[in-house]
Amino acid sequence: MAIPTDPETGEFVRSANHFDARITADGSSGWPVEPGRYRLVVSRACPWASRGLVVRRLLGLEDAVSLAVADPIQDERSWRFTLDPGAVDPVLGIEFLSEAYYAADPDYDGGISVPAVVDVPSGELVTNDYPQITLDLSTEWGAYHRDGAPDLYPQRHRGEIDEINRQVYADVNAAVYEAGFASKQAAYDDAYSRLFARLDALEKRLATRRYLVGETITEADIRLFTTLVRFDPVYHGHFKCNRNKLAEMPVLWAYARDLFQTPGFGDTVDFDHIKRHYYQVHDGINPTRIVPNGPDLSLWATPHHREELGGRPFGEGTAPGPPPSAEVLPAQW
Repeated sequence: MAIPTDPETGEFVRSANHFDARITADGSSGWPVEPGRYRLVVSRACPWASRGLVVRRLLGLEDAVSLAVADPIQDERSWRFTLDPGAVDPVLGIEFLSEAYYAADPDYDGGISVPAVVDVPSGELVTNDYPQITLDLSTEWGAYHRDGAPDLYPQRHRGEIDEINRQVYADVNAAVYEAGFASKQAAYDDAYSRLFARLDALEKRLATRRYLVGETITEADIRLFTTLVRFDPVYHGHFKCNRNKLAEMPVLWAYARDLFQTPGFGDTVDFDHIKRHYYQVHDGINPTRIVPNGPDLSLWATPHHREELGGRPFGEGTAPGPPPSAEVLPAQW
């Protein structure tokens, strides 16, 4: 897999989200909220896509927005549906996610990324704008939220959530990739320094509060979680983010386990997909494509004691029920 880096600085260059249409409750965007019309395409390996999995579960949108799960191992045509019978997505009728991209724009020549929302009737990609996808699931799809769905983006906290998200994106979500894909020492050093400075600040912030903003789970926690859950299995070794393991940061490790054990979080995490994707697709970093056996994943089930800090995971709402039978993951330890 070729990694795009700046030839002068050695910095990883992330592709822009070319398709940024929004699906709105009033339809003013041209894409109206309509249950059953759209399909969320994800890889369970991808932290950006995993945000959508968590939000969809917490809000109870499984019946309103269907789910396609791509194979964690890409080929030269990127994300493929080889997990489905006949290697074809049963709803979209396509073999590769790229087909939906080209249906929307036949001249598109950029990267093929997840998450992606596809319009089922036309087969066209609507959006791959991952930061906005989850916010719109919270704010535009309210008519189809389950009874007891939490408010993941409460109006009174949006300014603080947005600022935390900005910091976490720059110094955690993106920084692990910038360290792992750097092609020059200075680029790696910068990303590594920013990452651990931010993790230290988050360790301090979360020492006295259960969640990042307010007393309940919000979008901010979801965005941090999807990076933390991959930290020890992948980023610590594969991406050289190795000052210490997550399991050696007591507050963040307990915080991550608290979320993992909350319905809607751990039941969307597939460590097998995560590990095979990173170690087998990034062959420039790991040319042998050997997938390590560790770490001990059963530690994610150990007590965290974060409930002693108070807080209510779902606020005035309730926990989601079990995942749909088709989305239940095999036991992972």
